[in-house]
Amino acid sequence: MAEINTLKHQIRQQVLHWVNGIHQAWSWLLQILSQVDLFTRSFLLLSTLMLASLGAWVLVFFSLEMGPRAAQMSQRIATSVNLTLTTLTYAPSEERRDLLRTLSLREGLDVYARTGLDVIEPLPSGRYWQRVAKLVRTQLGEETILAWSVNEVPGFWVSFRLNHEKYWLAFERHEIRLTGGVEWLSWGAAALLLSLIGAAFGVSYINRPLARLARAAHLVSKGASPPALPETGARELRTLNNSFNRMARELHQANADRTLMLAGISHDLRTPLARMRLEVEMSNMSDVGRQAIDQDLAQIDHSLAQLMNYARPASLEPQAAINLSTLVTAVIERERCLTKHAGGTLSATITPEIHAQVSATDLRRILTNLIENARRYGLNPAGIPELNVTLDGNSQSIKIKVSDTGPGIPVHDLERVRKPFSRGNSARTGASGTGLGLAIVDRLLQHMNGNLSFIPRPGGGLTAQVEIFILQSDG
Repeated sequence: MAEINTLKHQIRQQVLHWVNGIHQAWSWLLQILSQVDLFTRSFLLLSTLMLASLGAWVLVFFSLEMGPRAAQMSQRIATSVNLTLTTLTYAPSEERRDLLRTLSLREGLDVYARTGLDVIEPLPSGRYWQRVAKLVRTQLGEETILAWSVNEVPGFWVSFRLNHEKYWLAFERHEIRLTGGVEWLSWGAAALLLSLIGAAFGVSYINRPLARLARAAHLVSKGASPPALPETGARELRTLNNSFNRMARELHQANADRTLMLAGISHDLRTPLARMRLEVEMSNMSDVGRQAIDQDLAQIDHSLAQLMNYARPASLEPQAAINLSTLVTAVIERERCLTKHAGGTLSATITPEIHAQVSATDLRRILTNLIENARRYGLNPAGIPELNVTLDGNSQSIKIKVSDTGPGIPVHDLERVRKPFSRGNSARTGASGTGLGLAIVDRLLQHMNGNLSFIPRPGGGLTAQVEIFILQSDG
């Protein structure tokens, strides 16, 4: 009983091992398929179905061909034996040798004398050959002997008797067997090739509208206006393309309206601000009051600029790579003057000759916002901004880091400060702002396939790191 239980346990473990292996293989296959595009998936699916159909068709054809082919060949064998037997029966004995030679040359029928010393190899055990043998014996008699070779001479050998004389009638095997494997292989390969070509064309025809829609959607996501999709083809595709074209037109009109609105706001609000500054300068108020009003107007102007930057759409991706090292160096030189004017310092470590296909305008806005944010909120205990900017890159990504020596940002606030109009604890620096600087950076990086992360700086402070992926870098 214990041995039976042990055997059952081993069988159960083996079955579980097989099931686990099949599950792992299936998971691995699904993981691979999830990483390929729609064209490859559809092509593999159609190819697999066509291969399965072709295999089933071949099996059915072989099954249907075997019966009629066996009956046809057995009838031919029986007719040849009866014809040979009749010819030998009515032919004079002195003419039989010439007659047998004529049958061999013209009809391919070789007749040999059969003796008891002949070494006989039986027919193969395949279904087709055994069926042919059964049908031949049914027509010629159960005593008929069939052999695969006689005295090591290959062929399809059939025995017959003329009075007391015994003979063999030999046929070529290729005349009796089923259609050859090489021929079937060539026809199967041709059918397979045509099936794969048809699958490729069919999948391409179905996938082309989706690929065109994906390219158009990508252009829309980059802020560009794609050409109108053709509203032809199947009803579902016409409806989809029509809806997408209408959406693209509405988005384009909304962007145009937003641009016009931003220009109007900038003109209508900044003109009064400039006039107010002029009136304050010409007024007789005290220097302290004049300075306070000027600071308030500067804060309003800065907030307005931030709002305009946040509402402004991202730039289109350039067609050629730009020199990031030169661009970042120019921005740092300008920001260094502003930092020095604020009583701080700005140092930089720039890797030379880094090229990437990014928007110069957007990257300049990102770097300017990060430096300004660090200059406002990253003051050291003495109230002085000490900033450092680094640029580095490789074939996979570029990294820009802006570091300060301020109090940093608590971990629980790192995600919140990315949102529009969100600021850190103003009590740590006494600075105020719109809370749009980091939101602008995050929004622009979404269009550049990049991300923004915050790293605590050793010794105090914070490092804002911008990493832009899949960008071409040349050293």
